[in-house]
Formats: sequence, C-alpha cells, structure tokens
Amino acid sequence: MYHVAVAFDVQPEHRETFIAAAHADARDSAVDEPFTQRFELVEDEVDPNRFYLDEVYDDAAAFDRHMAGPHFAMFFERIAGIAQGPTWLIRGSRVEDRSTANAPAAA
Repeated sequence: MYHVAVAFDVQPEHRETFIAAAHADARDSAVDEPFTQRFELVEDEVDPNRFYLDEVYDDAAAFDRHMAGPHFAMFFERIAGIAQGPTWLIRGSRVEDRSTANAPAAA
C-alpha cells in the first residue's frame, strides 16, 4: 500500500468551500478509482483552518493515476486561491511485518 498525507492551510472564510472540494474529491475517487483504498479529510485539533488529506492507494503507480485523473484536477481548480498547500507530510509505502503477515486472526 502507498500512503500520502498532505496539509493545507485554508482562509477562514473559505473553510466550507475547501471541505466540499475535498469531500467531492474523496467521494468521486472512491467511486471511479478502484485503486484508491482510502481518502480522508482530517481537521487539525488546534487550528481549525488547517486540514490534512490522508490517502492510501494500491501502489505508487496508482497514486500517479489519481494525480493524472479528473478528480485531482478538479480539486485543485476548486481550491485555487483559497488554500496554501499541499505541504507533503508522508509519501511512501507501508512496511509490512512479515512475521505476522500470515498469522491466523485472533479469536
């Protein structure tokens, strides 16, 4: 799995516009991109105008496909001029614990 986390700082008067754009991107990506595993919007607990996108894809190539797709472009079109970012926080592949990968599930 390939993980991406980014931060955006949003002008207070445009919070709802940003939230709507992020939710549309997440919703539409989930419907149209089977390689998108998770796409979450998180509000910072201290600064209500800072948001994080926490995303998971099948692999790095899947994230590249997402970035080349229409939902990614539409998101950035919708937030142009109202948000600063993205600031990259995480970009990489999950490291699996091979010792537990095939372990039976706990009862």
